[in-house]
Amino acid sequence: MKAYMQRMGRSLMLPVATLPVAALFMGIGYWIDPSGWGGNNILAAFLIKAGSTILDNLGLLFAVGLALGMSKDKDGSSALAGLVAFLTPMTLVSSASVALFTKVDVEQVNVAFGAINNKNVFIGILAGLVAAAMYNRFSKVKLPMALSFFSGKRAVPIVTAGVMTLISALLIFIWPPVYNTLVSFGELISGMGAVGAGLYGFFNRLLIPTGLHHALNNVFWFNLAGIDDIGKFWASEGTKGITGMYQAGFFPVMMFGLPAGALAIYQCARPEKKKQTASLMLAAAFASFFTGVTEPLEFSFMFVAWPLYVVHAALTGISMFVAALFHWTAGFNFSAGFIDFFLSLRVPIANKPYMLILLGLVMAVVYYVTFMFVIKKFNLMTPGREEGTGEETPDLATGNDKFSALADNIYAALGGASNVTSIDNCTTRLRLQVKDTKQVDQSKIKATGVPGVKVIDDQNIQVIVGTEVQFVADEMSKLHGSPVSQSAGTVVVTEEISKPEGPQTQDVYAVATGKVIPITEVGDEVFSQKMMGDGFAVIPETGEIFAPVAGKVTSVFPTKHAIGLVTDSGVEVLVHMGIDTVQLNGEPFTVFVKEGQQVGRGQMLAKVDLASLKASGKEADMIVVFTNPDKIDTFSVTTGQDGEVNEIIGTVTSK
Repeated sequence: MKAYMQRMGRSLMLPVATLPVAALFMGIGYWIDPSGWGGNNILAAFLIKAGSTILDNLGLLFAVGLALGMSKDKDGSSALAGLVAFLTPMTLVSSASVALFTKVDVEQVNVAFGAINNKNVFIGILAGLVAAAMYNRFSKVKLPMALSFFSGKRAVPIVTAGVMTLISALLIFIWPPVYNTLVSFGELISGMGAVGAGLYGFFNRLLIPTGLHHALNNVFWFNLAGIDDIGKFWASEGTKGITGMYQAGFFPVMMFGLPAGALAIYQCARPEKKKQTASLMLAAAFASFFTGVTEPLEFSFMFVAWPLYVVHAALTGISMFVAALFHWTAGFNFSAGFIDFFLSLRVPIANKPYMLILLGLVMAVVYYVTFMFVIKKFNLMTPGREEGTGEETPDLATGNDKFSALADNIYAALGGASNVTSIDNCTTRLRLQVKDTKQVDQSKIKATGVPGVKVIDDQNIQVIVGTEVQFVADEMSKLHGSPVSQSAGTVVVTEEISKPEGPQTQDVYAVATGKVIPITEVGDEVFSQKMMGDGFAVIPETGEIFAPVAGKVTSVFPTKHAIGLVTDSGVEVLVHMGIDTVQLNGEPFTVFVKEGQQVGRGQMLAKVDLASLKASGKEADMIVVFTNPDKIDTFSVTTGQDGEVNEIIGTVTSK
């Protein structure tokens, strides 16, 4: 879940990056014409409308950006699905549609449905996640010939619309009770004085990701429950020191606290990412201080470091409590930034507003110290601390050029010719010798999408690529100017097999007689951490190794320690005999199949001299890995007991 939330946070960086400029446009426009909101000045009107183009469609931007970022290959059709996913509830759960469904006047529809609009971040995030999930699941689906036009990526928006229609139907029933509950909660705490103001500030921030903070705002800021804090403040009505108490505490946070938090985030960033982080934090902090628009800052860490966001919500509550306790008040029409603070100074009912600056300076120190401590103590992945480049998936070339593009990126991250001394490969990984592994940029290697990187020592590093590693090694050797070591072997990929349409389930058999163990117990991190895919292993009692599934042999490695298979349904299987046995140059292995040969389940693939393996100090785990998980729907295997050759120990179902 943590990794998923961090992926989501990184994916949101694309739409979040557009927010600072929108905030500045609206802030400057409002500063030019604070009373008319552009009605008295054409330049102000132009700037306000330019900024609202983005801020008034925040949910839509998040839906499209999140769908694109969370999709497995960042294809444009995923963004289209995100748009469809967002527009569906915007239509079906709107006040007008609900009025039509319930046969009542629009004015009588629950006010909760008015919160379902283009600004609703919760609906945008929900739509983006659903669209991405549908793209990842259905973008490769093949329909019968009569419906083939709608296969693959064309099916994604259709399926997405169907799923979001069901979700919209649920929202019609679920949204109003949730919204009304929050309104009731707001009315309850409104009579608790300074404590109520503090609770309001805490939940106001905490509910922003769901869009339900507007339910509380309606209670305190407007005339829903008779408080009307904003209206009364600017009309200078009510009680001095009381009117404005549900606004004042936001000024120290937005003008001072959050910018100080942005400084802490910048200082905690990795050295190589400080420049990139600085540009985002500076723009977001300025928008927060000047205009009071905090979305660029808050959404930058809201998901990638959600505990920090909870801390931010708590600090906001404290600021609201202190300001209300001492009756320091100020108000805003737009948001709690410098512009509104300056304008509120001339309102007679404002009470000791300059004390909010003193409170703000204190909150700046508190925010900075607290953010620094929490980020470092819990190693939170705030902007600039993530291991990747910030892109959820790499923009690598496809087709025949993908191996050269991958090789280019990995070779550059290794330090190029000045650091790389030797290029070799085994079944699934590049085995590389470098002058100094500390010069290797592991984050850039991981950003290419490879399953993993493993540093052996100061001069040796391995990059896990997969069964197509030979092609990457060949391209990298061209860059380096030397051939790949012949001990590495060559993977031969046969012609594409005609695959049956639809999911296919087949039995998985023990590859040897012996104890079946989960792949997580294999003594090689590349396999145990499932970098290559899921699978299992057998601790053999005899040396005969058999095919775990029926299929075609796609590769027999020259070192004879591994054999690749592909089933008729397209599931790729790697049978890896022993751990680190590539170093034995094939001596303990006798292989009985060849590339391109069709084999049945239970057919003998090879024979292993177990005594020779033991004498060489190598583990004899017979590992079976399903190396293309994107083609697999379900996989299960029974482990922890002895298996016999040709005994069914599990099943695998293709997509």
